This record gives sequence, C-alpha cells and structure tokens, in this order.
Amino acid sequence: MFRGLSAFPLTPTSEQGIDEAAYAALVARLAAAGGDSIGALGSTGGYAYLTREQRARAAQIAVGAADGVPVIVGIGALRTAHVLELAEDAQKAGVSGVLLAPMTYQLLTEDEVFGLYEDVTRELSVPLCVYDNPGTTHVQFTDELHGRIAQLPNVGSIKIPGVPDDPREAQLRVDALRTLIPDTVTIGVSGDWTAARGLNAGCDAWYSVIGGTFPQTALALTRAAQAGHADQAAELSEGLEPLWALFRRHGSLRVISAAASHLGLTQEPNLPRPLRGLDETARQEVVAALDALGLTS
Repeated sequence: MFRGLSAFPLTPTSEQGIDEAAYAALVARLAAAGGDSIGALGSTGGYAYLTREQRARAAQIAVGAADGVPVIVGIGALRTAHVLELAEDAQKAGVSGVLLAPMTYQLLTEDEVFGLYEDVTRELSVPLCVYDNPGTTHVQFTDELHGRIAQLPNVGSIKIPGVPDDPREAQLRVDALRTLIPDTVTIGVSGDWTAARGLNAGCDAWYSVIGGTFPQTALALTRAAQAGHADQAAELSEGLEPLWALFRRHGSLRVISAAASHLGLTQEPNLPRPLRGLDETARQEVVAALDALGLTS
C-alpha cells in the first residue's frame, strides 16, 4: 500500500459543507486510473479545516468510492485525544491506513512528537504513515526522531519533504534515513516537483498532489521511475515545470483548486474559508499551463 503512487484528491468544500457528489466522483476517478492508493484528507484534502463529523463522512465516502483501492486517511489534529477519535472514525469507515502529521500551536519537543505517535500507534489496527511536512506543521523531524518513531508498532511509511536537487545528494538523503528505520517501513516523497528525484533516489512511494487530479500524468512518471528509467522519469517531471512553478508560487492547494474547477470536476467555491481561490490573473496562468501541457481534455 505504501508504495508506488498515492494520489491525494481535493475535498471540495464550501461554507455549506463538503460537496459529497463531487468528492465521490474525484475518488472514483482516481480508482479507475489504476493508482496504488488514495490519500484522502491530506493537506490537499484540507483536513485541518474540517470538523470531526465532516472528516468521518469524507472517510466513508472515500472508502465507498475507491472500489477496493487502498484508502489512507489523514487523522492529524492538535490534541492527541482528537487524533485518537479521528483514528477510530477512519478505522470504522474501513480505511487501509492512516496518515498523521504532528499539528502544532505550541512548538512541540521531540519527546512530545514521539509521544504522539507512541500514543496513537498503540491504539491502531491499521498501518500509519508519518507525515513530515514542516511547511505546514512547523515540526522539524530529525532522522534520529524518524528512527525512534519507525520502531513503533503499526508504522508503515514515512512521508518526507522534497529531496535535494542534486541526484547524488538526494540518494545520500534517502540512504541516510533508510539506515535508521526497519526494512518494513517505506519512504515516500512529497513536494511534487522533486518526486522524480526522490523516486530515482530510492523512495518507495510518491505522495502526490498532482496525482489527485491528473492521475495518469503522475502514474506515467511513477511507473517510469519504478521500472528503472530514471532519465524518462526526470524528463517527464521537467515537462511539468510550468505547473510546478505555479505550485511554488501560489501553493499547490490553490492551483489544484483552480484546475479542478476549470476541468468541471468541482464547483466553486471549493475551498473552506478563510482559504480563497486564486485571483483571475493567476487562474488564467493555471489554465494556460494546463493547455500547454495537454491536461485540459
């Protein structure tokens, strides 16, 4: 499950709630594309902005629409007690795994981060992916902390931020982490514009934003890397630079929100307040990039 392409869809949300029909259709579309797993309620899925009830319902919808494809659901929250409630809801929905980021308001110590995963994994009956995303959580994982957490029961994967630009440095980064974790724990890369480098450097999975809206595009890159065609994977990624540039400039969530709307996959608004979609100028940049890349059909 924690290998290959894990596609992370948008959760179309307005102040009236989740657009359940659009969300189910997005998940079903991913299942039909042939990806390896679906990452519901990740950062692209806006989990932090949803109530417990909305998240439980989204987990149910995702599992129901996934047609047997493994569903990994985000359970991050500020308090451990709330994480445990979300884990229970996700497991009742029938998820195959959970994804946990250490959300913060007060800066957490390493022992507090470890304690969160210790408390949660003790109660799980499904595997967990550690979500290392300092850009949103402001938690800086050391490799040693990853090594401690990876020894806990039910830890199945680590989702790391983007790897270094230089292929050799990327290889060293992945290898260094690999020496500290059990063979049973996979390493997955995020930060879509570094995915090819991460996969070519030995990452087992790509936890993908673009895969949640353009699964075939992400699959082509993933399968090339898995087959050992490093140059092809790198070339496919370089071809997507117009989109990667927009991700870096505006944030991947807002770009995917605009793309999904343009393709008719969701209505607008599809982001929960206070988040807002791109302005018209930026939206036209997204449309132009999609047209140039042949991603509008």
